Amino acid sequence: MYLNDVHIVYYVIAAIAGLFAGQLVDWLNKRLPEYGSIISKDIIREYKINFKPNYILMLINSVIYVTLIYVYGIQDTLIANLDLVKFIILTPMLLSAFVIDYKLQIIPNRLNLTMFEIGIIFAFIYGLSNVAITINMLLGMLAGGGIFLLITLVGGIFYGKEAMGFGDVKLMGALGLYFGLSNIIIITLVSFLIGAVLSIILLITKIKKTDEYIPFGPFIVIATYISMYIPFEQIKAVLMQIFTLGMYKG
Repeated sequence: MYLNDVHIVYYVIAAIAGLFAGQLVDWLNKRLPEYGSIISKDIIREYKINFKPNYILMLINSVIYVTLIYVYGIQDTLIANLDLVKFIILTPMLLSAFVIDYKLQIIPNRLNLTMFEIGIIFAFIYGLSNVAITINMLLGMLAGGGIFLLITLVGGIFYGKEAMGFGDVKLMGALGLYFGLSNIIIITLVSFLIGAVLSIILLITKIKKTDEYIPFGPFIVIATYISMYIPFEQIKAVLMQIFTLGMYKG
């Protein structure tokens, strides 16, 4: 049995792998903010004793894995499957960044560094078949981190405080390695649009107060997932309609 030209067995494997990866996210969420070791005999023993499955994260991660298989399919070569593989690896780290930043208003350096290191590896592998892709990914890193660094510095000059946390700057720099120049700019615009809309909703519903800090990391993560699933040209067309108030004709 096939679904979108992919055998159903791959979906089952993706769903099961997603459950385990979702529980890994729960583990990372507990350890990374404490700057503690991720793996050691004592920690593993403690985790076994206090183990509680996080069904929400397990389900979310599993659904993302299955839908990624559906969207990207299974190709014949490693290079052709790189987009799928990198997003499967990136997904648990993005979910961890979302949860930690939402709860604690930080994105741990170790998490950002791991994303960056894996992104560099993928940039190198892409370069084996097409150097232009690697160059585009490096430009994406510079653009993603540079835009948010500029916003942070300008906010510090004019408002006397950071407009963005440096964790967001590092996150966007790392994500640029996965998405390249054009897509990281799209992610930037979409994250600000989502941030504006959701911030207004949070303030209107009084979930957040006007003087209360609203973490930006979750908006970046949501925008990143949108970019995973929706082609660049479609997002661009929608954004042009929004920012030109419907005057853009394409």
